[in-house]
Amino acid sequence: MAAFSSMHCPPSYSSSINGGRNQSFIFSASPRVSVPAKAKHFTIYGYARSKMTDAELRNMVSKTLTCRIDKRENCGEKMGEFLKRCFYHSGQYDSGENFAQLDKKLKEHEDGRVSSGKGWNRVIVEKPFGRDSESSAALTKALKQYLNEDQIFRIDHYLGKELVENLSVLRFSNLIFEPLWSRQFIRNVQLIFSEDFGTEGRGGYFDHYGIIRDIMQNHLLQILALFAMETPVSLDAEDIRNEKVKVLRSMRPLRLEDVVIGQYKSHTKGGVTYPAYTDDNTMPNDSLTPTFAAAALFIDNARWGGVPFLMKAGKALHNKRYSKEIPDAYERLLLDAIEGERRLFIRSDELDAAWSLFTPVLAEVEEKKIIPEYYPYGSRGPVGAHYLAARYNVRWGDVGVEQSPA
Repeated sequence: MAAFSSMHCPPSYSSSINGGRNQSFIFSASPRVSVPAKAKHFTIYGYARSKMTDAELRNMVSKTLTCRIDKRENCGEKMGEFLKRCFYHSGQYDSGENFAQLDKKLKEHEDGRVSSGKGWNRVIVEKPFGRDSESSAALTKALKQYLNEDQIFRIDHYLGKELVENLSVLRFSNLIFEPLWSRQFIRNVQLIFSEDFGTEGRGGYFDHYGIIRDIMQNHLLQILALFAMETPVSLDAEDIRNEKVKVLRSMRPLRLEDVVIGQYKSHTKGGVTYPAYTDDNTMPNDSLTPTFAAAALFIDNARWGGVPFLMKAGKALHNKRYSKEIPDAYERLLLDAIEGERRLFIRSDELDAAWSLFTPVLAEVEEKKIIPEYYPYGSRGPVGAHYLAARYNVRWGDVGVEQSPA
């Protein structure tokens, strides 16, 4: 979670630390940010459980900084000035005392609280946004005790990718596509995410959520909504988000028979043995958490009635089908948040609609302890996914593709 607070006095940015990643994004974006002179004297505060000094933080962050955005002279000088604005405080996420200590440090820089009544306050929240409808609603309720909806920026870095951003432009700026963008001319729509590696030590987090919550309920469903929404009144953030909500609320309830889940198992290839999901010592040996899922979804409206929207996401598959432009995506979204642009951030009613679609089937999978179909590490995934597509006379678009573009 990152809290952005702009005030009449110098603002501070508070961010949880992830290998210096968030700070490098802000540095890369900062040459493109147009802000009032007073706001240029900013500070960045990192907050996480790890013990670290300001100097250690700056050293870690310095290893990730480049001048790839602003390649003009004095790059080293700019980096030095940026690093002087980076500070760190260690604490637990559930400790009021630790946050009070952080607040005291922020006051030294801001002469006020993190949440300021003098300017704008924005909080960036990164997924998971709960793990079902109930926990998501509880998180939203807790946030709204202190913040208004327009101060909450739920970030999904997939929506910051250039290809996704261009989707709306491609569709709504080219009149030739509008009459073709419907069930009369589109037989099926496929959204595919695959990674050629497993959890690799992230099992502790992943085992609590699984691939449906981690990828399908947010990343892929967001792209589906952007693809399928009706033409908005304008490209204003609220008009776009209104149309996305309409799509999600028009979706047919997801049935268990339209879902296939899988989990990768150990496999030896070329003399190399790849581990099973449960070989990861950060999760239980009897885990049924899916590392693969495929689903057939339907939108019951005039434009898309009867068209299957096929989703597939998995780990430890035969190739990668996702973009490597995550840093650029985060930079775009952080810049949008600083500038107050909400178009690519998720609104609470949109989040509610997304969870309403997936929560019942997730609960059924877990209550019935559905055993996932096991597939070899590095394979194309469970055979059941192909039967699911065949049921709707569809062939997965990545079949026969050995290497996807970056």
